[in-house]
Amino acid sequence: MLKHNLGFPRIGKKREFKRACEDYWSNKIDLSTLFQVGKEIKRENWILQDIAGIDLIPCNDFSFYDHVLDMSLLLGVIPKSYSSISVIKNHIDLYFSMARGFQKNGWDIKAMEMTKWFNTNYHYIVPEFEKNQKFLIFSNKIFEEIEELKILLKSTKKIKPVLIGPMSYLFLGKEKDKTFNRMDLLNQLIPVYIKIINKIKNQGVNWIQLDEPILSLDLSKEYKDFFLHSYEMLSQCFSNINVLLATYFDGISENYSIVKNLNIKALHIDLASDINQLENILTNIKNSNMSLSLGLINGRNIWKNDYKKSKHLIEETIQCIGKNRVMIAPSCSLLHVPIDIGYEKSIPKHLKMRMSFAKQKIHELVDLENIINGDKDLLDKNINIFNTSQFFYDKKVHKKFFIKNEDLKRNSQFKFRKEKQRKKFRFPLFPTTTIGSFPQTKQIRIIRSKFRNNNLSRQDYEKKIKFFIKDVIKKQEEIDLDVFVHGEFERTDMVEYFAEKLNGIISTENGWVQSYGSRCVKPPIICGDVSRNKNMTTHWINFAQSQTKKPVKGMLTGPVTILQWSFVRDDQPVYKTAYQIAWAIREEVKSLEDAGIQIIQIDEPALREGFPLKRKNWKFYFDWSIKSFLIASSVVKDETQIHTHMCYSEFNDILNYITELDADVITLETSRSKMELLKAFSKFSYPNEIGPGVYDIHSPRIPTVNEILDLIKKASELLPIENIWINPDCGLKTRTWEEVMKSLKNMTKAAKIARKNYRIKQIK
Repeated sequence: MLKHNLGFPRIGKKREFKRACEDYWSNKIDLSTLFQVGKEIKRENWILQDIAGIDLIPCNDFSFYDHVLDMSLLLGVIPKSYSSISVIKNHIDLYFSMARGFQKNGWDIKAMEMTKWFNTNYHYIVPEFEKNQKFLIFSNKIFEEIEELKILLKSTKKIKPVLIGPMSYLFLGKEKDKTFNRMDLLNQLIPVYIKIINKIKNQGVNWIQLDEPILSLDLSKEYKDFFLHSYEMLSQCFSNINVLLATYFDGISENYSIVKNLNIKALHIDLASDINQLENILTNIKNSNMSLSLGLINGRNIWKNDYKKSKHLIEETIQCIGKNRVMIAPSCSLLHVPIDIGYEKSIPKHLKMRMSFAKQKIHELVDLENIINGDKDLLDKNINIFNTSQFFYDKKVHKKFFIKNEDLKRNSQFKFRKEKQRKKFRFPLFPTTTIGSFPQTKQIRIIRSKFRNNNLSRQDYEKKIKFFIKDVIKKQEEIDLDVFVHGEFERTDMVEYFAEKLNGIISTENGWVQSYGSRCVKPPIICGDVSRNKNMTTHWINFAQSQTKKPVKGMLTGPVTILQWSFVRDDQPVYKTAYQIAWAIREEVKSLEDAGIQIIQIDEPALREGFPLKRKNWKFYFDWSIKSFLIASSVVKDETQIHTHMCYSEFNDILNYITELDADVITLETSRSKMELLKAFSKFSYPNEIGPGVYDIHSPRIPTVNEILDLIKKASELLPIENIWINPDCGLKTRTWEEVMKSLKNMTKAAKIARKNYRIKQIK
């Protein structure tokens, strides 16, 4: 029985990866120093897994930005706009320009499109394909890492390189134009994959992992045929190497017919997401020679594995196919969990003993092997932990599970609310606003840290935060925005801030997880029934509103996003936890309205991210997720305007659900996709108001006035012009003040020009 891992976090124990990348981007360190940090992180990860006793250790799972972008560089899929930048002299700078854009030395190239990795909060850079796309081995990263690991281990026996499979790579990309289907590129792509695999074989490697997570999706017959065709071509290089085909994030029962006859050594399935698929797959795999990798350890949550349950699944599999054909692993890459629970000092002992981060999950695999081999003490200890470690229970919270119809509806339909709100606010055409946060400078972070560590009194802390709020109000007056925000200087993170103020949720000290590039987040841990004791935001929003006559938005994180971007308790259905959070946010919404705040934004960037990969499960998910939003938002009067914000979402199939949210204004990330997302809203005739992002905040480049005007024009061709708001793609906390001021001034200038142009058209 082989123990293996699909991937390990790449940020480093203390986020060394983040600091090194950002120092390199700001010219504080050179390339050799950046690479040295990367080597040290890889070495630590490999040694940890080797010492633990993992039989197959992944390599090429480390990345300086994104593993999908790594694949694009490996295959030479580099848009001409980037490859033509003459001042770029090395692969890593070309790579970073694709991820972040390039705006210097007379060049001004936008960053590539970025979107969510399936139903996770990780973002990947979307590959861009041309009609006659050429593929070649462009980068040597994977081969160099194999050599690094070979030297460290003094052997190739344990090395398992990881590649995104050809079908998932093409599927996750997009065509530069619509004159061809990217799947038509398979015949050009597969020969390059064959060259890569042959080159890996020549390095003496015995195993390779091909990730094909699209097998967890609803695939059409056409895609199934493409899949079979691609692996039929690819199988010519599968001799003398063991190929592990890895799937994750959901079950593959519906697509098992694709893989059952493939010439692969082993298939990995995610049992943390779908335990019911095992019976079907065992029935089909029984009479083959294929090994089965059981994804038993949840790679997306931080709770300890239930050894008794896993032992049963392993023994069932062994009984069916034999021990030498069984492999055990985490359900997916451990990229999605923090590195080591050992760095956490403040988590209560009874909860900490129930938790498992990446390092601990590696050791859980070894424990399971020992239990299968007869170690009863390990099993008993685990059973005892589950019996003694209980989540926090609150009877008062459970009484709120009874939801009345009036709890889920605004007083009037949107068309009536819209007229009341227009009379009240009298906004100009193309009203301008931002999504919420403004730059979080080092000075602000130090102040928050001092206050958190009791090195700054509450009085002094409030005085300093109010100074920043006053300053950001003045800056918004200077920019001439129509609707202001308070800047969120008191908030470390849009979820963590609320988690720290709600009962039933705790925060970690070092529980960082990569979101995109160097951006890391610290997901809170929902460990009990959630409730609200007191106001969480009203104090700061009221102060900001007192500094200006312009409306200041109350800024809240929605219940679904708090749920999705946290590690959620696993002892009750997630919808129950979502409803608990929703009632707490509803109370905060009401307190903001009672305090005189006229516009309230309830962000739900994770709503689309969280929906199931299988269409058959959509209705149930949207039923409880939309109900959660409506619980939170429906308590206000017609005149109070409710905004919501969503990130990187493909809306074509779910617009009817989005409409059910009934938000007065929805803001979206659309700048990198050049307003493509709005086509769905246009075809659907979405009735409410929309703020399509015109400024890509994930890149340091500053959009020009003409560029923003062009995006406004595209939006105006797709949507009713009176329904359009102008705003950035997302919050501005990661950007510098210099970038923000220039970009937002260009944004408001473009909005004013668009208003003028529209008036001229009306006159004509």
